[in-house]
Amino acid sequence: MKSSGDSRVTDIAAGAGATGAGDPYGPDALTAAGAPHPLDRDPEPGLRIVRLANFVTPVSGGLRTALRHLGQGYAAAGHEPVLIVPGPAASDELTPQGRVITLPGPEIPGTGGYRVLARRGPVEAVLEALAPDRIEVSDRTTLRWTGEWARRHRVPSLMVSHESADGVLGTWGMPQGAARRAADALNRRTALAYTRVVCTTAWAAEEFERIGARNVVRAPLGVDLDGWHPTARDPRVRERYGHGAAVLLVLCSRLSPEKRPGTALETLAHLRGSGVDAALVVAGEGPLRARLTAQSKAAGLPVTFLGHVPDRSDLAAVLATADVALAPGPVETFGLAALEALACGTPVVASARSALPTLIGPAGGSADSPAEYAAAVQRILASPEEGRRALARARSELYTWPASVKAFLTAHRAATGDSAPFTRHHAAPESGGVLS
Repeated sequence: MKSSGDSRVTDIAAGAGATGAGDPYGPDALTAAGAPHPLDRDPEPGLRIVRLANFVTPVSGGLRTALRHLGQGYAAAGHEPVLIVPGPAASDELTPQGRVITLPGPEIPGTGGYRVLARRGPVEAVLEALAPDRIEVSDRTTLRWTGEWARRHRVPSLMVSHESADGVLGTWGMPQGAARRAADALNRRTALAYTRVVCTTAWAAEEFERIGARNVVRAPLGVDLDGWHPTARDPRVRERYGHGAAVLLVLCSRLSPEKRPGTALETLAHLRGSGVDAALVVAGEGPLRARLTAQSKAAGLPVTFLGHVPDRSDLAAVLATADVALAPGPVETFGLAALEALACGTPVVASARSALPTLIGPAGGSADSPAEYAAAVQRILASPEEGRRALARARSELYTWPASVKAFLTAHRAATGDSAPFTRHHAAPESGGVLS
């Protein structure tokens, strides 16, 4: 199997239903000539795949979306997905994405409602009762012990890296060198704990490559191309939220420090200062909402804050009606909100420091500073609208949920293989109530 980038990282997603020039997961990125395509081999049917995740709430975005689509895909493929998440109270229900077990978990102050599975005992009891064939973990803080549990019970395990560790630490104010050292230590322990580490982009895999992790595989996320579509465009959205401006920008993001939502307001100020008649609509909740609202009012900026938009058709109408979407988060490893904007035919300007420029390709732009964001927006607006919207939609069609599900199931199959987690020249440290 041929890999993309570092030879230690296996790209199991290439060609998974994506076609066209410039496709980062195209057929040239995967197998040698004549080799059997890895996506032709699913894991055996009927696996009980137990998934565990922190930081999931009824109003959270990308992770909740990914968990839902992957669970639905696993079920459609004949497997038994079970999801364990924290919440305010215990519950156990059957849903389209499979069984969802909620265990009480404390709320983290200042995060806008995020909770974690902080107590090992109740989680371990549920795992023992479920007797999973595979586990898939979407957190490497309070849940990293599950890798050790899986190894002890001879259960193949995946850890899905949804964020850049050093990037997140950097957004919390840790100096770059210290953040990198802390991230490397965390990632070494993570790679040692799990059979495979799944990264959704080459950008996300880089921090594991630099420590010599050998058990890393790449698999993309996807987008619902029917639910997010240019036909959702609605002129009433511009009438309600456009403040009469000629240009409507959209930010669809959690309003938290690591997402850098303030950059969107600064970008709007730069555009208006250069004579562009623009307004901004913000879809999303988070701990920074009150501060951002006050800032926009103080600066006299035409900004509408929608909060969490529960109806997907309403959110699709906002994304499809906007002229340009902004994605300023510098530590995004994939960026589902940006992909949904593209699917709605709306170009995206994203942080140059994130994984998004590769995902967006020619269907948008990238920037570091608010002035650069404003310049990128103006370049996009200077191109014919029909062409730029068609390009955005075409780019999104490279990423589908069926291909993503297939890639993740292939990762679960790969997790049965025996592989040393580190290359020889990198030393890894020693790894130190049931609902019916």
